[in-house]
Amino acid sequence: MKETQFLPRNYSNNIACGEVAWSSPSNIALVKYWGKKKYQIPQNQSISFTLDACKTKTKLHFEKKDQNNDGFSFDVIFEGAKNEGFKPKIETFFKRIDAYLPFLKTYHFTIETSNTFPHSSGIASSASGMSALALCLVDLEKQLIASDASLEEQDRSVEEDYFVKKASFLARLGSGSACRSIEGDIVVWGEHDEIEGSSDLYGVRYLEEVHENFKNYHDTILLVDKGEKQVSSTVGHDLMHGHPFAKERFGQAEENITKIKAILKSGDLKAFIALIESEALTLHAMMMTSMPYFILMKPNTLEIINKIWAFREETGLHIGFTLDAGANVHVLYPENEAEEIYEFINTELVAYCQNGHYICDRIGFGACKL
Repeated sequence: MKETQFLPRNYSNNIACGEVAWSSPSNIALVKYWGKKKYQIPQNQSISFTLDACKTKTKLHFEKKDQNNDGFSFDVIFEGAKNEGFKPKIETFFKRIDAYLPFLKTYHFTIETSNTFPHSSGIASSASGMSALALCLVDLEKQLIASDASLEEQDRSVEEDYFVKKASFLARLGSGSACRSIEGDIVVWGEHDEIEGSSDLYGVRYLEEVHENFKNYHDTILLVDKGEKQVSSTVGHDLMHGHPFAKERFGQAEENITKIKAILKSGDLKAFIALIESEALTLHAMMMTSMPYFILMKPNTLEIINKIWAFREETGLHIGFTLDAGANVHVLYPENEAEEIYEFINTELVAYCQNGHYICDRIGFGACKL
């Protein structure tokens, strides 16, 4: 699909007010994207696990304005309190998607949102937040378009596919990785010759064969630092322009998509761990070799990594880690080894978490309407 296919259709229904609500999960990239072109287009492909417990719940109240002016009108309620800090990012988001949702300036919105995890701490809160908001807006648009009761099942399937793609397309314009949070359980973003239907414009559910080893996979997120990141992901992505290793990195990511496709099919857990850990460390290597350079890992991040390596060597269990753009560590492990590994996490790793906080999660199945 092209951008023009997401331009608005005729709105036949006149709705004065109402509300919609969606819950959307975070995701953790296995092959990372780092660096983007104009219009939130990724420099390289990525593939992610959709999470289950780490979610944003968003309720969108809408009411027609008395006068249709040229500005956007909205309030943000975060965790029960009015939040002015989120408004500039949402204002930017609305400007980017205005051409695709021309009703935005017709309504005053109250956006009530909450997370099940700490905001801005490297657990992709912008991904779940922007995807939840995008879903609410596309849901409203769907209500403004008169439904045709005579549509056959096949046509309704096409409509649903369009809904999902447009939500992912719009979410991407708010936060790149948000386009991977609409569906589950594994999502690809970025056009790749070996992934049918893949696109730079939106995330697509990975429909290739996946071995039983990767079903119900666990992700325990160790909250090393729950504070806001010192360097935002937006700034970090921009530093890939002119980065001395950018070209090699983009090529490596493309190759790793091919490799992980074979791994997911074969169920090779050792190869999976080697790839995701390499990807995590490469992501942070790009940060440390940009100009200006920066480090988001903390001393306890490294302590946890070394503990994981030692435990894996000692036990032969298939425990691995990945990192996002932050200090927190995602500990990944299969269902059939969860009991032993969870005990290790509790006895050996929790001590390195800020205030002993961590989140137990696993692969989930995307957003849902509330």
